[in-house]
Amino acid sequence: MNENPYPQPAIESVDLIGVLRALGDPVRLRIVVRLADNDYHSFKPEEYGLDLHKSTLSYHFKTLREAGITATLVAGRNHGLKLRRDDLQARFPGVLDSIIAAATRADSAEDRDATPTIGAAQTENSHSGLERRDTREHLSS
Repeated sequence: MNENPYPQPAIESVDLIGVLRALGDPVRLRIVVRLADNDYHSFKPEEYGLDLHKSTLSYHFKTLREAGITATLVAGRNHGLKLRRDDLQARFPGVLDSIIAAATRADSAEDRDATPTIGAAQTENSHSGLERRDTREHLSS
């Protein structure tokens, strides 16, 4: 009766295409990056910084589990999600670590790009305004 209601595939049956397909979704990739610390995490959307319905998040968790990327621990009423990092490392050496590192770098770059510096924006706007004014003055003379 202690059977896990969330079975995961044996690592020998996990294929690279299935892993890459599951990680090709930005939401699932973000979940995996969050799980990279090798701890068990809750199933709550806030844990992953995602604004999704629980049913949508459950779908993504199921996809990751069925691809062999995550394991679910059930202890009474508590459930935890963990990356199968050691298993995946043994099956596909370096693949998961490379994907996590690339996703982390991409997130960092997006954060930098999404935060414009006020000085740069003002300088850019003031230069274009000066150029337009100079052009008009030159044309009117």
